[in-house]
Amino acid sequence: MSTPHLAKLIRRLPELAACEASIAEAYAVLHACFKSGGKILLCGNGGSAADADHWAGELLKGFGQKRPLSAKDRKKLPSYVAKHLQGALPAIPLTSFTALTSAFGNDVTSDLAFAQLTAALGRRGDVLVALSTSGNARNVCHAAATARARGLRTIGLTGASGGRLRSLSDICIRVPARETYRAQEYHLPIYHCLSLMLEDAFFG
Repeated sequence: MSTPHLAKLIRRLPELAACEASIAEAYAVLHACFKSGGKILLCGNGGSAADADHWAGELLKGFGQKRPLSAKDRKKLPSYVAKHLQGALPAIPLTSFTALTSAFGNDVTSDLAFAQLTAALGRRGDVLVALSTSGNARNVCHAAATARARGLRTIGLTGASGGRLRSLSDICIRVPARETYRAQEYHLPIYHCLSLMLEDAFFG
């Protein structure tokens, strides 16, 4: 399935044509998750941690649209609050739990911090978004294995090889780059495209 946003992405970055089917599949999984009242959890390291936080931000407020609340929801709120709040899609960046991550790393082991959060917060029907340019980040792969055991689906965003994450993901979007910085440069327009697609579906 393609949409105007996905078609536009491929025209702008034709080298991502090889990823078009996996991007469309990721959209279908995310749409079904949000439609059923689920949420997404996001994790990654370094620049991918920043991408996890960035993508969550695009989902938790207006991105390409203002997303005003419904009249029914506005009636329940003070007028100032009702005027400025926006519709949101629930997304939790696991990278933002500084206290838990540092404590778990100190008390137990740091490479299982994302897995611990996935086990604590994930519910069947939710989706884990796992970002790793190599596809081999241990903490991200442990989170993906935990997600599978807990009944979550996993969407991986990786470089060309997919690494270990390829087999741990239900859908793995493998961008045509092997260098870390180049893979990250492709990840951003992909999750922006997915954000626009989801925003149209739920707030258009």
